Amino acid sequence: MTYYILKHSSLTSYNNDATVMTILTTFRRQLASPKLSWQICLLAIIGGFAAAMLIVLFTFTIKGIQSLYLSSSDDYSTLDAITRLDLPIIGALIILFFSRITGYEYHRTGIPFVLHRLKVAYGAIPFRNTFHQFIGGAVSLSTGFSVGKEGPVVHLGAAASSFVGSALKLPNNSIRTLCACGVAAGIAASFNTPIAAVLFVMEVVLREYDLHTFIPIMIAAIIGSMVTHSVFGGIHDYEFISQISLNYQDFLILILLGILLGALAAFFNRFIIYTIKRTEKLHIFTRLMIAALITGCLGYLVPHAMGTGSSAVVFSVEHHWQLQFLFTLLAAKLLMTILVIGLGMPGGIVGPIIGIGAVGGILGALVLGMIIPGDYAASDFALMGMAGFMAATLNAPLAALLTVVELSNQLEIMLPAMIVIGSASLISSQLFNNRSIFTMQLDIQNLIYRKPPIESALQKVGALSLMNSKIQCLKQDEINSELLLQAKHEQAIVIQDQQDNNEINYYWLEIDNTKELTTSQHKLIPLDSQATLAEAYALLLHDRKGGVYIYEQTPQNIIGIITFEQIRHYLLVGKL
Repeated sequence: MTYYILKHSSLTSYNNDATVMTILTTFRRQLASPKLSWQICLLAIIGGFAAAMLIVLFTFTIKGIQSLYLSSSDDYSTLDAITRLDLPIIGALIILFFSRITGYEYHRTGIPFVLHRLKVAYGAIPFRNTFHQFIGGAVSLSTGFSVGKEGPVVHLGAAASSFVGSALKLPNNSIRTLCACGVAAGIAASFNTPIAAVLFVMEVVLREYDLHTFIPIMIAAIIGSMVTHSVFGGIHDYEFISQISLNYQDFLILILLGILLGALAAFFNRFIIYTIKRTEKLHIFTRLMIAALITGCLGYLVPHAMGTGSSAVVFSVEHHWQLQFLFTLLAAKLLMTILVIGLGMPGGIVGPIIGIGAVGGILGALVLGMIIPGDYAASDFALMGMAGFMAATLNAPLAALLTVVELSNQLEIMLPAMIVIGSASLISSQLFNNRSIFTMQLDIQNLIYRKPPIESALQKVGALSLMNSKIQCLKQDEINSELLLQAKHEQAIVIQDQQDNNEINYYWLEIDNTKELTTSQHKLIPLDSQATLAEAYALLLHDRKGGVYIYEQTPQNIIGIITFEQIRHYLLVGKL
């Protein structure tokens, strides 16, 4: 059975804008195909720049607020004890005020929310909770809460880049790629770590590797890093840590340190999920005020536990011999982070993870050094702790490795860091059955982040790429044997049927020319030109026959059709 389709001139009349519309249609059809193209690379530059500029604005907002009362960014030890107690409460009240304006139901933010939107909405991010993320993230990061900026950065970067795709009405599969580009550009712009940003997107956000998405994501990360470099300079956060002095004799203590970090990561993840479970029914006002009180009280006692984690790293490196203080700092940072993240405070988790990992790495080395004597530098194990704890907590070993390498600007740490990461990840996953904290959060919040394999494959292909645009639209009484004979060789027909209530239905005329000329009609289902093959497949799955017609702007502007047979053939063969 062979299907042919013929184009009718009246369906593609673009009046004086014919040339422009033709260019746009060609542009969108290229983007709909699951392959690398200059079009998606150009959009990656535009989307990456938009994401990076939004992150620059976000960073300036945080720095501007902190400059009002902090002498050094993220160092709350310079404040008096009463101010440290009051500041988180003031921050929580400001966040609640803006939550009331935007609507409490739109408070889901951060990396888990972006992962969810990538699966259910191709990365399209609602504006209202993006606004809430900007305000909430800036305030929580400025008022001492133990959260990181990567959560807001991922959310804002994804939103800025996907807004570009939505404004241009691009195919949904390309908006998904643009969303990932925005995430990479945002991370690179915030931390000046373009390589880690790319790996984080591939390993944590998309959890897959494809050439046609990898290259645009890499380009967007480069743009984000260039913007950061031009605005803030090429400074890395932990360049102050001296060159490492680890060698082959230290591999045993590195393996043991990884085991300790893997166990700590499993404990950390499970208690965050436990907190979410126990407090999810509380009103957002109650949850955020509890988080503020806990942060204020712990900050009153342990000021270096406040903030993203950079203050904890600096303190632990400079005071590594004070074992009791380090234990207190680690316990306070763990408790503060678990409760603040579990209670739903806007912000990320990677910043605190890096701080906890650094303190845990130094403490682990000090304890293990009592069993295995040696000449160990605290800064070495601060970096090892960052890498191992981040890898085990996020289940992202490559992203953790490259993050620490770029943040410290030291390639020499790769081999020892790989040993710590390997043992931490193995113990965490095999002995404690630990998973990524992001997927655990999504599970407990009942947010979808997985799709069946067929649907996942079809989501990567825009309907425009498989659409056959050679269609002729006729009324039933205009069908004749001459047209059918012509269709037998090179054409096929769409039948337009106008109902009494002026509703117009379209039918695809299937032509069987195996023995004699016979036809059968199948009602066509309308589908927007931005849709992917996943939507087309879902509409046709029940009957497993017929087709959909693709339209632009209005259902009467038909630009092509896709049959179930075409989708089935794509699934079997794997190419358009």
